[in-house]
Amino acid sequence: MSAEKIKNMEEFAAKCGVSRPTASKYFNDPNSVRPKTRLRIEAALERYNYRPNIYAINQNRRLTKTIGIVVPYLADPFFAEIARYLETRCIEAGYSPSLFSSHGKPELENDNLDTLRSMKPAGVLFAPLGRSSDREFVAQFCQDVPTVLFDSNIDGVGDVFIGSDNPQFTSLMVQYLCRTGEPPCFFEMKTPPNPNARKRRLGYLDAMQKQGHEPHIFEAQGEGWALEEIGHQEGIRFIDSGEMQTKTVLCSNDRLAIGFLAACYQKGLRVGITEDCDLRVAGLDGHPFSSYTCPSLTTVSHDYEAISERSVETLFTMIENDSSSGSRREKLFEGKLLLRSSA
Repeated sequence: MSAEKIKNMEEFAAKCGVSRPTASKYFNDPNSVRPKTRLRIEAALERYNYRPNIYAINQNRRLTKTIGIVVPYLADPFFAEIARYLETRCIEAGYSPSLFSSHGKPELENDNLDTLRSMKPAGVLFAPLGRSSDREFVAQFCQDVPTVLFDSNIDGVGDVFIGSDNPQFTSLMVQYLCRTGEPPCFFEMKTPPNPNARKRRLGYLDAMQKQGHEPHIFEAQGEGWALEEIGHQEGIRFIDSGEMQTKTVLCSNDRLAIGFLAACYQKGLRVGITEDCDLRVAGLDGHPFSSYTCPSLTTVSHDYEAISERSVETLFTMIENDSSSGSRREKLFEGKLLLRSSA
């Protein structure tokens, strides 16, 4: 047996050449992994002096095998998509995910956390509302239950935040649009439901300044999560206003962009990259349906897989160690430019 000390399951998984969820899944039920994988793990157990203490941890804390997943608005396809990734990874590791939606309401967000607390979950993956969240309530929950925040950050709350680099999203898109045609104006909501919109606005202003262009921002009226409807109605108002000073429109998110494309169609404007087109339109998010719009939407996509993988891996490490790291950690993933026919 090797004298090398293995500190936790993450290190052990690396020695085995398997993922952390796969190693956890083996210890929950050895028969749940492929035979070759099982042989590899058992060979490593023979070689290294490592035995996990997951069951003892759960018994001491009277925990279940439940992982809570809380999102602000499940009807938003972005949250539905990332929740699908998170659920799959939890199930693969032998946990039972329970999914909650706050429907954009701070009081319901608190109720969801209270419900989870009563369920004694092993841990929680939590996308908070952001500015409208009850900061003290969320902070206390994160102290009591192993929690990884994702998507929307609340500065100083919790041990870990994992999300997307939203200023990078807009910077990447502005650079592309300026390189290939007229610089873009920015179509956003005056009162966005998601705090990441403000970071995208700042990213747009910074990128336009660096490109040497004057920024132009149109603030769409409306509140809530009916983003396609707002994009459509306010898109018509924007087109009719005569305020559009460029033939390129960058929408703050893909759902607004989908509504704006409908507004362009209704007003008889042709969107695309050919010479006979009136406008170019782009979005941000990598919306699951963005490739099926007409024309297909040019956008910057979240790294759904990397965000979900890092969130789950980090939460499992917190559960296994049963302690705080002592310092807050943040990890931001860059977006990927998806070039399509709308811009």
